Amino acid sequence: MAETIRVLLADDHVLVRQGIRQFLAQAPDVEVVAQADNGAAAVQLVQELQPDVAVLDIHMPQMTGVEATRRIKQHFPAVRVLILTAYDDDPYIRALLQAGADGYVLKTERAEVLVQAVRDVHHGLAALSPAVATKVVRQMTRAQPSGTVHQVETLTEREVETLRLVAQGMTNREIGQALDISHRTVQGHLANVYEKLGVNSRTEAVTEGLRRGWIVIE
Repeated sequence: MAETIRVLLADDHVLVRQGIRQFLAQAPDVEVVAQADNGAAAVQLVQELQPDVAVLDIHMPQMTGVEATRRIKQHFPAVRVLILTAYDDDPYIRALLQAGADGYVLKTERAEVLVQAVRDVHHGLAALSPAVATKVVRQMTRAQPSGTVHQVETLTEREVETLRLVAQGMTNREIGQALDISHRTVQGHLANVYEKLGVNSRTEAVTEGLRRGWIVIE
């Protein structure tokens, strides 16, 4: 029997939220366990229910999706955060990824894309709408002076291997099995990768690895 992914859905527009819930409910492996109409309520429900994935809008009353993401990732790092929004502006994308969002999907995507994004972030894979992924790479490229590459502390061979497996969507436990190392050792490698690259999430780490040519997604 397939694993059920427990989802918290937060959006301040009732009709939009109900529509998204119906889309997710059609997937046999996804269950919406709670809904919130503001960011503060979303964080409270995450604390109470510990869902697998929190699907958040950006603009919500009482607490924005950016701040809600930051608090969720700070206090409940095991909960994946998927941003589902109509906004693809560069400042929003940058702020959400810096806050630790695991995925960023636009509301213009098809319903099946949203469902797959929920599955992807649950299993540790970065989920970005193509338009968002393009903007992320361009942002990171523009951030470097022409003809130069930002110097970061060199990753070890094992850290690069770990990052590549993260890009393939493997969980920490699966990475440990693939590399014949413990779950805690994988966590240590990822912590080192985050520190060396100056990032806070798997999505940012994978994006940086892609930009530097360490990762090739076919």
